[in-house]
Amino acid sequence: MLGYLIRRVLAAVPVMGVVALFVFLLLRLTPGDPAAILAGDNATPERLERIRESLGLNEPLIVQFITWVNKLLHGDLGTSLISNLPVVKMISQRMEPSISIALSTIILAVIVAVPLGVVAAWKHGTWIDRFVMGLSVLGFSVPVFVVGYILIEVFAIDLRWVPVQGFRSIFNGFGPFFERIILPTCALSFIYIALIARMTRAAMLDVLGEDYVRTARAKGINEVAVMMRHALRNAAVPVITVIGTGFALLISGVVVTESVFNIPGIGRLTVDAVLARDYPVIQAMILLTSLIYVVVNLLIDVAYTLLDPRIRY
Repeated sequence: MLGYLIRRVLAAVPVMGVVALFVFLLLRLTPGDPAAILAGDNATPERLERIRESLGLNEPLIVQFITWVNKLLHGDLGTSLISNLPVVKMISQRMEPSISIALSTIILAVIVAVPLGVVAAWKHGTWIDRFVMGLSVLGFSVPVFVVGYILIEVFAIDLRWVPVQGFRSIFNGFGPFFERIILPTCALSFIYIALIARMTRAAMLDVLGEDYVRTARAKGINEVAVMMRHALRNAAVPVITVIGTGFALLISGVVVTESVFNIPGIGRLTVDAVLARDYPVIQAMILLTSLIYVVVNLLIDVAYTLLDPRIRY
């Protein structure tokens, strides 16, 4: 297992290198002058030149790239052109809301969707199966912001059970944290429940006709044990892929939900940086998102090896 992990990590290194090169060239070659953004509309040519010199923009691209990579290797993601704050500090301030929403959404979606998918496959063709699939279609059809506004109207405005918007750190108490995280979690999990339930159902239907499932039933094993121990274990690989990809998408930022519930997460930081042409923040966010997907894919591969003994390390 250790050798397998080392090979996977080493394979990810060139991927991140290509991503870093692509991000650097993309932002350097696109229209727009960071010096002009910093200096303002009324800046003199002399001031623009001084800013370009201080930022190293007058250096050749290869020199700029080597300098940038050297800073990356030392944990320096640069300084925001707009707020003049270290990019690392800005991201660290936004990570807790995004991670909290991602974890709570995936946990709720898995707890609800996997049993629904298993039951739908078990009762294939019955009204239970059609009901679960109908809910899945509804989950895919209704936009997240519509679900969010409905939840706000019902539970925050009419019933006044929870606050309308905002975020509180879990370190300030679980109660205030839970009150502000429950509505965005429910709004986001709606579509993920639909996705995971459909994938679980499809994967279960693929394995329920296999010989080992029929053999287990012929031996008189309890139907619940057959479904959970034999069928679900072998159907888990595509389900884990969907869960992992969904988690990476959530943690890298869900802009609409963060905007609806006024949550200062990674998604809003990325959008604000793009609109302001804050190049250091944009570069850092693209690299962070790529790293998250690489790590999630590594974890998915590890899960494959644990679930499927035919895969060799």
